[in-house]
Amino acid sequence: MKALSQQRRHPLAAVALLLLGLLLTGGLYAAATSVNEAQASNVPDAYSASDVEEGERLFVANCATCHGINAVGSDAGPSLVGAGAAAVDFQVGTGRMPMQMSGPQAQEKPAQFNDEQTMQLAAYVASLGAGPSVPEDEYLDASEGDISRGGELFRINCAMCHNAAAAGGALTEGKFAPALAGVESKHIYEAMVTGPQNMPEFNDSNIPADDKRDIIAFLKNNESQGVPGGFALGSLGPVSEGLLIWTLGLVLLIGSMVWLTSRSS
Repeated sequence: MKALSQQRRHPLAAVALLLLGLLLTGGLYAAATSVNEAQASNVPDAYSASDVEEGERLFVANCATCHGINAVGSDAGPSLVGAGAAAVDFQVGTGRMPMQMSGPQAQEKPAQFNDEQTMQLAAYVASLGAGPSVPEDEYLDASEGDISRGGELFRINCAMCHNAAAAGGALTEGKFAPALAGVESKHIYEAMVTGPQNMPEFNDSNIPADDKRDIIAFLKNNESQGVPGGFALGSLGPVSEGLLIWTLGLVLLIGSMVWLTSRSS
């Protein structure tokens, strides 16, 4: 016991403790630095540190009331960690966010932020965690898409909500799938990868980027056709037109029978 007591009181014990403390402090500092570097690496190359800083300032001033100071969400809005730049670019670029009022779903309206501010908000949210990015221009060029293939994909994956002619349609509980005429190609792509409102997400495993471009080509081709005039009737062709004619004909026939019967009596 006396020998152990002497060893604990060795003159170098204080030096050893000091070295151990320095090692622990250095290790903790290195770990913290690596975490900060990992967080910084989440920012896509398209954005700069100043973009992220300005985006954070805009977020705190305009979005944090619902989404929380650190975008972790609240009772009034979901967390945006991992939402990605594409979600911000779509929601803010189409004017859906910030919301004007509470309702079944966010309404499209004139955008409240310009393109630069929208990009900065997207940069900030992208820095919080990995998520869908804003699409590259090569996947937005409708002239490079296959219209026939895009129409097939649209009818399989989208027509049940957006209508076969992309004219939109009603959903449950006051929600709706909007018409797609006049929507920017970038926003169509971003909606597919982020799934806003009730829309499902179509990542590259479900619909590859080239197929998304084909869908955009189909929609833009439909948009270029214009409306020939008269009642569009949902642009569904002979089905809706035939139903209207049949209904009007039946009403006229019944009306005529009632009128003739009243005359004979």
